[in-house]
Amino acid sequence: MLGPVAVDSVAVPLNPRDPSATTLGAFHYAGGVQLTSRQTNQLHELSDLVVTDDGKLTAIGDEGLLLDARLVLDAEGRLAGVTGVVLSRLTGEDGKPLVDNELVDAEGVAVLPNGDRLVSFERHSRVWLYPKNGGPPRAAPSPEPTLPSNGSLEALSADPDAGEDAYVVGAEASGETWNCRVSAPCVTGETVEKPSEFGLVAMERLPGGRTAYLLRAYDPVRGSRITLEILQRGLVIARMDLALPMTVDNFEGVASVPGAGGTRRFYLLSDDNARSTQRTLLLAFDWQP
Repeated sequence: MLGPVAVDSVAVPLNPRDPSATTLGAFHYAGGVQLTSRQTNQLHELSDLVVTDDGKLTAIGDEGLLLDARLVLDAEGRLAGVTGVVLSRLTGEDGKPLVDNELVDAEGVAVLPNGDRLVSFERHSRVWLYPKNGGPPRAAPSPEPTLPSNGSLEALSADPDAGEDAYVVGAEASGETWNCRVSAPCVTGETVEKPSEFGLVAMERLPGGRTAYLLRAYDPVRGSRITLEILQRGLVIARMDLALPMTVDNFEGVASVPGAGGTRRFYLLSDDNARSTQRTLLLAFDWQP
């Protein structure tokens, strides 16, 4: 089922073994929910998200799902759920919904200052621009790395400090990044330092020359392990690690908005891989720069 759907939000603690836990290093847990729907079987595999200052949320999924919604905050400003959820499909250059698995595998989403959306695809590496006013997408400049099909262009962020049409894209397996513009070719950027078992799955340009990188690792013994790093001028200035027994899953998306009192709020979104053993989680964390 596509179109408007009802989505249930069930609160989850930061640490199920210690529900009173609210901090993780320099980050304060600001609520989290598991998202499910009894109306549709399409609410799965969400890979990245964008959140605006006024609480509008846009997320994309591996199989070309597009989700638009609004965040719900409680009286204390903590994340309580989502409302007004509308599901649709990304379209191809022919204007028809994407159904070819070789052309889908959408992994990153970004919104430029003019409202145009960018989407990065991993299996068939490319970046497409979806015009704000509708219509089919067109190819945007993108790098052409020689990388495995499941480790290619996964991370994507608008880069407004570099220009109105600027964005940055990153490769999961290698941690390489490229600085791009809609009006110019991509150029090589920095390579994110990371342990070899971690992949670069999302990124977000922040004010003040900072960048947030989301790294993910998984093995059957330790499960999912997630690291959120904030860098400035190549130096890590803040870091958060999520691993069992804390609430953790296959987090692949990160978004950030200004918070109260000069804080930054980060939203993390997990891809459940359409498996009953995994969950679609949306967690919020506040960080004081």
